[in-house]
Amino acid sequence: MSTPTGPAPGLPVRMPRPRQPGRHRKPEPVAAPEGAPALVLAVPGNPGYDTRSLAEEAVSIARSELPGLDAHIGYIDGGDEEFPSLEAVLTRAAAARTARAAARQEQEGAERPAYDDGPVAVVVPLLAGPDSALMRRIRQAVMDSRTAAELTDVLGPHPLLAEALHVRLSEAGLARADRARLFTVATAADGIILATVGGEEAVQAAGITGMLLAARLAVPVLAAALDVDGSVARAAEQLRGSGSVQLALAPYLIGPEVADGLLKAAADEAECPSSEALGAYPAIGKLALSKYATALGITLQSQPPAR
Repeated sequence: MSTPTGPAPGLPVRMPRPRQPGRHRKPEPVAAPEGAPALVLAVPGNPGYDTRSLAEEAVSIARSELPGLDAHIGYIDGGDEEFPSLEAVLTRAAAARTARAAARQEQEGAERPAYDDGPVAVVVPLLAGPDSALMRRIRQAVMDSRTAAELTDVLGPHPLLAEALHVRLSEAGLARADRARLFTVATAADGIILATVGGEEAVQAAGITGMLLAARLAVPVLAAALDVDGSVARAAEQLRGSGSVQLALAPYLIGPEVADGLLKAAADEAECPSSEALGAYPAIGKLALSKYATALGITLQSQPPAR
């Protein structure tokens, strides 16, 4: 029998157990190391407010995954204060590091950060797949900045991009959101054209993500290059020749890297509907941060597996 102030004498009392470390404990959040280089997102295409909004969303996601991250946006075709060029952003990052080093010298006993002698910035191209022409321009901008910046590879191929493609197709009503569910989509495609830019090199790289997408959707997927004449038409013909009836175009593109009207022209050529480009899908920011972390040897809590 209990008393108004607690259990009766002799009865066991439940005591809270001390929290023990283990695999079910939430790990302590990882923060950017002191003095770590800046992450600079290299954005292709004509600068504009839509492009900036997309890039800012990717940077925001990266910052949320790694608190304290110094992240900036540089435009390959930029050139003013509103849309600064990649070269200008790298030059500013170098100047900021020099200023921090001078401030430390004025403080007696101030320790040098571990990354003080490393790169000024890590440049991550905002590209899902390889595009040799754009990558040459990014490398040239890095060289022209005369800074010690490190350039990473593009974001794909990666399973997270296959997931993003699946989501965009489902949003357009061209695929089921989950093929395990017991419902159908009347307009679901039974053949997917994975559209990219960057020529045959990009088509081959997109084919890896295409296989992952095909496994998710259980339908055939063929990659095609929007910037190669006849590539989309040949992919459509091959899919229809193998039995596909309802095709869909899935842009393996983030968005800024493709010229206006090119996607619509490709969908018209293939005579099929199209989903939206990947855009500001959360995986884009996470993959950009993953490239940055890998370049610096930083281990993230939720870092996507490298491919």
